[in-house]
Amino acid sequence: MEFRFLMDFEKYLADEFLKGIGLELEKDVDETLCCFEDGEIIGTCSYSKNVIKCFGIKEEYRGEGLASSLITKIQNRMFDKGIYEYFVFTLEKNIQIFKSLGFKEVAKADSVVLLEGGTSDVNRYLLNMVKASGIDVSKKRAALVVNCNPFTLGHLYLIERASKENEEVIVFVVEEDRSAFPTDIRFNLVKLGCRHLKNVTVIKGGRYIISSNTFPSYFLRKKDDKLSIYTKLDATIFGMYIAKVFNINRRYVGTEPYCDVTNEYNKTMLNILPNYGVEVCLVERLIKEGSAVSASMVRSLLKEDKLNEVEKLVPQITYDFLKTEEGKRIIENIKRRDLPH
Repeated sequence: MEFRFLMDFEKYLADEFLKGIGLELEKDVDETLCCFEDGEIIGTCSYSKNVIKCFGIKEEYRGEGLASSLITKIQNRMFDKGIYEYFVFTLEKNIQIFKSLGFKEVAKADSVVLLEGGTSDVNRYLLNMVKASGIDVSKKRAALVVNCNPFTLGHLYLIERASKENEEVIVFVVEEDRSAFPTDIRFNLVKLGCRHLKNVTVIKGGRYIISSNTFPSYFLRKKDDKLSIYTKLDATIFGMYIAKVFNINRRYVGTEPYCDVTNEYNKTMLNILPNYGVEVCLVERLIKEGSAVSASMVRSLLKEDKLNEVEKLVPQITYDFLKTEEGKRIIENIKRRDLPH
């Protein structure tokens, strides 16, 4: 047997192998390791950032220690790259392989399991988030999870609604930096835009809320079988861990007339979160001039240089930012790119 990391131009070989066993090589993988026997691939495993994925072994070689060898070599490679905390999505039938290598189960949905390894620990991470935020977790609170790419009057309307109806509110701003507006800018606009709401705390969402670790399909447009699984995983993690640690009993979401991914996520939350004692409050989107206000609409207008129309859809804090040099640079990037969130 020979183990070898593939060059980029060779990755199609791993894709062909995986398709033969009902899987596929995802486009975002950083490196792909394959095991060869007599020049033929008999097993493969890849990673993307801190997520191990696209793991598969030829049927007749299962149970021979090949799985452990592949995963261990990927772990060592990630360690060499300075990645000490990592996650893996895998089929439920593979769970014991990963557990035998020290991985811990985080959550499961249908036949897919999310595990974490290395120094990663969901409970410790969330307790550190609580400590850093200074939130009093003895009090019940409502929550919102927002990306705010950028922060619109629609977001503000939803947050103000939650603020009026609850004693305490926490707003998690998606931390993954894969949007047109960088994380720090999105976070600061929301925080500054909510200063008048004294019962609202705004914090970054961290790695367990809509991230590539828990919900990679959020950053894609395509609605497919994986989307259903990822939405269930993300909602389950919110209910099992985040709601429990932060003492959340309500989650507010806006209706979604435009995006299939967000709409699917809303449906999943309505089904899953009540099982964990979290009421889902679905609020009709704010309507301006006959249309629901959305960040995607704002980005479309920015793309068309219609800043005067954007002014009607965003808080003053967002509009002022868009006129800064940094804001102008982001607008130019939006004109060149096409991101779903």
